[in-house]
Amino acid sequence: MDGASIEIELHRSLDSIGKATWDACACPETAAGDRPIDPFTTYRFLKAIEDSGSVGPGSGWQPQYLSARTDGDTIAVMPLYAKGHSQGEYVFDYSWAHAYERAGGRYYPKLQAAVPFTPVTGRRFLTRPGFEVMGINALIQGAVQIASDNQLSSLHLTFCAEDEAIAGQQMGLMHRTGQQFHWLNEGYDSFDGFLTTLSSRKRKNIRKERERAHGFGGEIVALTGNDIRPEHWDAMWMFYQDTGARKWGTPYLERAFFDIAHETLRDDILLIFALRDGMPVAGAMNMIGQEALFGRYWGCIEDHPCLHFELCYYQAMDWAISHGLARVEAGAQGEHKLARGYLPVTTHSLHWIADPGFADAVARFVHAEREAVAEEIEVLTSYGPFRKDNREDHD
Repeated sequence: MDGASIEIELHRSLDSIGKATWDACACPETAAGDRPIDPFTTYRFLKAIEDSGSVGPGSGWQPQYLSARTDGDTIAVMPLYAKGHSQGEYVFDYSWAHAYERAGGRYYPKLQAAVPFTPVTGRRFLTRPGFEVMGINALIQGAVQIASDNQLSSLHLTFCAEDEAIAGQQMGLMHRTGQQFHWLNEGYDSFDGFLTTLSSRKRKNIRKERERAHGFGGEIVALTGNDIRPEHWDAMWMFYQDTGARKWGTPYLERAFFDIAHETLRDDILLIFALRDGMPVAGAMNMIGQEALFGRYWGCIEDHPCLHFELCYYQAMDWAISHGLARVEAGAQGEHKLARGYLPVTTHSLHWIADPGFADAVARFVHAEREAVAEEIEVLTSYGPFRKDNREDHD
């Protein structure tokens, strides 16, 4: 296969690739009936974003899915978009865009390999098993060539896997790092088992927060699969709009996404609601992977102390423990997660800049940034809530 020719093709819609072909690259583990490791790169999730109009005309995210074929078979695909802005990415390059345009360049459009609006680490080079090296090389070379041929300023692959970052760096792409906070399930048999690993002060604080949260005057329920009903999406949309309007100005997802999610994604989704008199007053939406629970959206129509921590963090940890998941990824940012057992981890992205002078300046920046991120992660980890020795300090 070393001398095999590879054909790179752009697709404006997932329809032209097809579900079976895409998922054979994105989530081959599902062929045996297993849950996908990464629910965000599945055909059904990306198709829901596309079919709902959340990406496409007017969104600033124009699908340009990439495929690599050899001997008539697709060996790799990539979720790729032409971007007219830098919104919804969570690896921010606004300063790069401003600097480039102040110097007289045109930063947009650019190419972005990502899951839209989703700060979750996962594979961006989706290859069929056995074609990893060939597929990654083909996709990188193809995406860079497309950007160059179309005189685009740059190519960005955000929240890629660490091994992909290493491979991309070896092929000349710039490697950038960031951080998130993840909770790791160290084989706990219960939430109380997790609490025993914390310092006494942190353990007491979490118990107080959970007690205050449950005092909102109702009940908390966790729903997935067929337990999710259409009216639950009405509530989730309301919560999502409220949070989106406050954080981003305009919510990224269209209402139709939630209707499509009910039809095609509800087995991948965990909704956690706070109900008062049977009506949701707050809620959190999570995606379920084979190894992790991914917190995505939260919102409320009533403000209650600590309810956000309960629905987004503690309930997710409870659910992960009871279902044997290895970790909870609670989204971007948030040093407040540290006191609640979520520790900093490194995230990775890859970047290619067309202009050599500007590329050199960005390369110097990301090198310094990587060192700063590594130092910050080391410091933050040292301030984690876990006991620093083996002495028993149970309250």
